[in-house]
Amino acid sequence: MARWYIIHAYSGFENKVRDSVVTEAERLGLSDFVEAVEVPVETVTEVKRGKKVQSERKFFPGYVLAKLTMTDDVYHLVKNTPKVTGFLGSSGKPQPISEAEAARILNSKEEAAARPKTEIRVDYEIGDQVKVLEGPFASFNGVVEELDFDKARVKVSVSIFGRATPVELDFEQVERMK
Repeated sequence: MARWYIIHAYSGFENKVRDSVVTEAERLGLSDFVEAVEVPVETVTEVKRGKKVQSERKFFPGYVLAKLTMTDDVYHLVKNTPKVTGFLGSSGKPQPISEAEAARILNSKEEAAARPKTEIRVDYEIGDQVKVLEGPFASFNGVVEELDFDKARVKVSVSIFGRATPVELDFEQVERMK
């Protein structure tokens, strides 16, 4: 019977590990024992250089979920895969996780894919020097005073006729000065 296991992998190599396990299982004729291999990810919106960019972020960096029928061959297949450090479990023995736990992890992955997270990252903080890219204050420089992530707005203090004037802009309308 296939159960869900968590595989430790080098961080940043989760997708390579997933692909290697699947292709090696096919090559060795163990495909029937390897039902699924997943890397849980979520979609995140970031603001980079004044543009909204969607990127994927791993839920559990360094971990891969695999639904396996554990046999000695399957254990050695996974254990000998490059960039794999082992299984989750004590004393080197693979410890399966419950179906409910696997479903929770995979459902949250599917929910995140269905509705992209509203989490927005910007490459500037309060107190940083920024340049206004568009709008009536284009090409003005200013200092970030407030960040409102709910409304995706930033309050920037720009100097107009020698006076500091607070201006509220969208996250995409400003970029950090280098």
